[in-house]
Order: sequence, then structure tokens, then C-alpha cells
Amino acid sequence: MELSPDTSRPPVVRVNGIPLIKYFAENLGALESLRVQPSDLLVSTYPKSGTTWVSEILDMIYQGGDLEKCQRAPVFLRVPFLEFSIPGMPSGMETLKDTPSPRLLKTHLPLALLPKVLLDQKVKVIYIARNAKDVAVSYYHFYRMAKVHPDPGTWETFLEAFKAGQVCYGSWYQHVQDWWELRKQQPVLYLFFEDIKEDPKREIRKIMEFIDQPVSEEILDRIVQETSFKKMKQNPMTNYSSVPSHIMDHEVSPFMRKGTPGDWKNHFTVAQNELFDVDYAEKMAGSELHFRTEL
Repeated sequence: MELSPDTSRPPVVRVNGIPLIKYFAENLGALESLRVQPSDLLVSTYPKSGTTWVSEILDMIYQGGDLEKCQRAPVFLRVPFLEFSIPGMPSGMETLKDTPSPRLLKTHLPLALLPKVLLDQKVKVIYIARNAKDVAVSYYHFYRMAKVHPDPGTWETFLEAFKAGQVCYGSWYQHVQDWWELRKQQPVLYLFFEDIKEDPKREIRKIMEFIDQPVSEEILDRIVQETSFKKMKQNPMTNYSSVPSHIMDHEVSPFMRKGTPGDWKNHFTVAQNELFDVDYAEKMAGSELHFRTEL
């Protein structure tokens, strides 16, 4: 099925200077009607940083490790994506209307564009951050397969756009630092993708404590097993294979591609890496945040 020109590869739309997917930008007004509930939990990340992974972990905790319940619908319907809007699919806000409490919500919005009600009501947030180099690589491949993005061009072109914050959702540097600072005023559990990869059981325990949802050791082991990258890549409820191919073309690149810290080494040239490190040091100067680029 061919997409008409008005739905495939649309140009970004800037909101307060931040580039967004066209349809998402046009949907931001709908978020003004968002009504939060005391039990709501927001999963927030810059794109390609472990959102689906942690969303599945959380749903498994909420469902007491019941695999059948976690197969009830694709993860994007179980965890409404607030700003999501694509012609022909239910928007995130529409999905939210049918979501029972306690609700898991998802966003990639930078703090500057987040609906104010979420902060005013002190909604609990789990933020996941991933090292910039692996994010850039994963985001490039996602741009290639998810046709709601503009054409990414070459890897070289995309990497320069990423460094300059000229990709959808804007600057990675601003995103991770703003949410890090938010911890000082709001209930935010700030996790790192690499830490979860290194010791998922340890990090899932942090999540359970934060949301006050303990599970038995047996269920915890099941959650670790069922949310491994290999399992989730094969699971049609988490791998986005149910999304129509004219929106996400898995033949170009699977939604769940590698999930391995350090894959950036297969893409960055020596020169690109050296220039990236200089730019990174400037943009992250004075930051308390420290990332591991490999395990």
C-alpha cells in the first residue's frame, strides 16, 4: 500500500522552537484536556531509550506477572502514548479514555512541552535515559522505518542533525538534563538504560519500591525473563509488528533492532566519534549526569 504524499515523510512542525512529528505537533492542543488520576504513572524518555521495555516491565508488575493479561493488547494500547496521533489510528488521548486505573501513560515530550497538569498534580514519573551515541544510532534506524518522520538522509547527515537538536523532540542534551533537574521538585525515578541492561532485577526492584507494588521473587524472575530483549522482539504485543507497514516498515529495520549498549561503534567513524566527544563535552559541561557508552 502506497501512502499519499500528505501522510508519508511529512516535514517537522516546530512548537516553541522544538521540532516534532507533524501529526503529534497538531495534536498537542488535545492534551490540554488531560485529566489525571492519583494513581497515574508517567513513563518518560527521549525516543529510543527504553520506553517500550520499561512500559512492559511496569504492566507485568501491575498484572502480577500474569502473562496472559499482558497479551491482552499491544503495548501502545496498554500504555497510551499521550501525544500520539497518526491518520487512521486512534490517538493517545482516545486510547486513554478506555484505559482503566491504575493507568500507565507514556510521553517523549521535552519538559517544556509537557502538559502542566502532570506537574501540578505531582504525577509520579519514571524517566529512562540512554547514552547519546546509542540513541543517535537507534533513532536513525527508527527514522528510516517509521514513515511519520522526515527522510533521515544519510547517517552522516542525521548525526549532525541529532547533535544540533534538529531531530523530532529536539535536543537529547536538553531533554535528559531538564528531566534530571525535575527530580528536585517532583516524584521522579530516574533510571539508566545501561543499568537495566546490566542488572534488570536490581533496577526492577527500584521500580517496585517507587510505585509501591511489591511482587514475589518468583514473579520478579518471570518479569526479568519475559522482558528480555530476545523475548520482547519475538512478542507481537511488544514489537510493534501489528502497526501497518505503511506506517512502520519492519523490512527496512525492525522496531526492536539490537538493544545493545555499544552498538554505536558499528556506525561511528573515528572522526565522527572524536567530533561527537568534543561537542558532547561542551553541551554537558557542569552536568551531574554520567553515561556509560558500553558495558
